[in-house]
Parts: sequence; structure tokens; C-alpha cells
Amino acid sequence: MCRPVFLPVTLAVVLAAAVGSRAVESRAAEIAAEITAQPSPRGVVVKIDGDLFAEYLTRSGNKPIVWPIVGPTGKPMTRAYPMVDLPKGKKDDHPHQRSFWFTHGSVNGVSFWEEGGKAGSIVHRRFVEVAGGHEGVIVAENDWLAPGGKKVCEDLRRLKFGAEKDARWIDFDITLKATAGPLTFGDTKEGTFGVRVADTMKVDLKQGGKIVNSEGQTDQNAWGRPAAWVDYYGPVDGETLGIAILNHPDSFRFPTTWHVRTYGLFAANPFGLHDFPDGQKADGTHKVPAGGSFSLYYRVWLHKGDAKEGKVGEAYRAYAQTPKK
Repeated sequence: MCRPVFLPVTLAVVLAAAVGSRAVESRAAEIAAEITAQPSPRGVVVKIDGDLFAEYLTRSGNKPIVWPIVGPTGKPMTRAYPMVDLPKGKKDDHPHQRSFWFTHGSVNGVSFWEEGGKAGSIVHRRFVEVAGGHEGVIVAENDWLAPGGKKVCEDLRRLKFGAEKDARWIDFDITLKATAGPLTFGDTKEGTFGVRVADTMKVDLKQGGKIVNSEGQTDQNAWGRPAAWVDYYGPVDGETLGIAILNHPDSFRFPTTWHVRTYGLFAANPFGLHDFPDGQKADGTHKVPAGGSFSLYYRVWLHKGDAKEGKVGEAYRAYAQTPKK
């Protein structure tokens, strides 16, 4: 069956945790009177009180993504390229790093991380649930296909969208299923759950961008290290904003290692051990027997200010108490 291809559009058109506790859910309900999740030709549009929060795209490049993602002050917080053409003369990089995504560089020997003729594709099959209320909910099933169309595995993913006064959040829960035979997630740094931060936030610009993790490691020293959470903050249109990814304790191989780079890539990768510091003798390969599965759980916390002002540690402690299994 033919799948829709989404061409680049202008950003102007697109833009025209305590959350698990009852107390925070109550605060969120007071602040966001309504979160809607409405099907669209491209996927699902999520709004807070009528204003755009995010859009789930069933296909961008070779996979589903979430883009745009609008933070608590009304500003986009992830990179718009390659969904939007770059200004003339501006250098591009890593076009496969599309805003918010889940892929991996070696799944039964097939790379889903890159894009192109030798890469696999993650193909949307159907929405299981799309709902709004005090939280927005999207549940989708996807098939992972090798070049040529052979099925490698499938996933069931559940996204929840919420907000409180100075923060917004997206929960991303995914179960990988070995429905087409045994499954091997190989040891490579090229993975896995990723966000590409807004270009102005990246550390390499030296304009205030910063990476910090739950262990106190910063910038380059946070790369490849295990941590319960990582925060990436920096300037966005005149103010400091941050994106933290929180790893739930019930997630596979908690605490995950992080493929987080000073040029703007921000990814949780529990498989790339031999590429990471202190992992030269390790093997991060994970094998799943036919019919088996495993699950990963993350919360993306969009906040004002740096990690301290954004209460990232506090948000993590609340998120860690929410049941997953």
C-alpha cells in the first residue's frame, strides 16, 4: 500500500512530573482547560486550549516523528530542519535527526537510524487510540521493514501530552515485539530515542547552551554515561529554555546511557555500550526470542530556565513513582 510523503513546509504554516501524582494532574487541569488530539491528513495534531503543542507525523523521512513541539512559553523547541528548508547558505547536518523520533542503527543487521536506499523504514500501520482531555493520548502500531519490504519487527507506542504552569511534557512508552522471528538490537552508538534541540540551544554555539545529567556531568563529559536524566538547555528567541529526557526506572536497562552531543543531538541509547566511555569490553547487544518483547519508557520535560529553574530533578522523582508495569 502506498504511504503518504510529506514535503517540507514553512514553519509559519505549521505554527499558523509530577504529572503522575494527583496533585500535579489537578494543577495541570487548572492550567490547561483542554488538551485535544485531532486526526489530520499527516497524523494527529495536539493542542492546549486551542493553541498548537505538537503534531505526530506518521511519516517523515523513513519514520514517524513528533514535530513541531512548542514549549511552555509558546516557542518551538526542536530543530525544524529538514521538515523546513534551511535559509540559503546555511549548512545542514544529519537530516535523519528529525525533531523527536525512535529508531536504531542495527536491528537484525538493518539500520533504521539513517535514511536512504540501504536503510530500513518504520511504517505506520494504525492508530489504536487518539484522545484528549486533561492529557492528550496517541497510541499507534508500526511495522519495521527492511529494504525490500521484509518485516523485521513491530512496535506499539503510547504518547501522552500534558502541561502545567511553566512546563509541558510528552511521555513516550514503546514496546518492541519480535513478531517476525528472533530479534537482535545490535551494539552501536547510532540510536535510539532521540530529540534534536533547536539550533540556538546547542552547546557548540557557545551562546549559553548546556548539557547536564543527574550525575552532575556536563557537556562532552555527559556523552555515553549512564544517568537517570539529562537536561539540554539554552537560548531560544531571547530566553533560556530546556528539554530534559527522564528515563523511568522500569525501562529496559535503566539507567540508560546517552548519545548526547554538543552539536544538538540528544538521544537515549541503552545498546551502544562498546562505543561509549568505559564500555570497550562491554557488549550492548540485546536478543529477543521470537514472540518476545521489551519496553522502554521516557518523559520529555519541556521547561523554562536551566535545569534548576526547570525543576528537572523534582520532575524526575515524581515521574519515577508513576507505575509502568
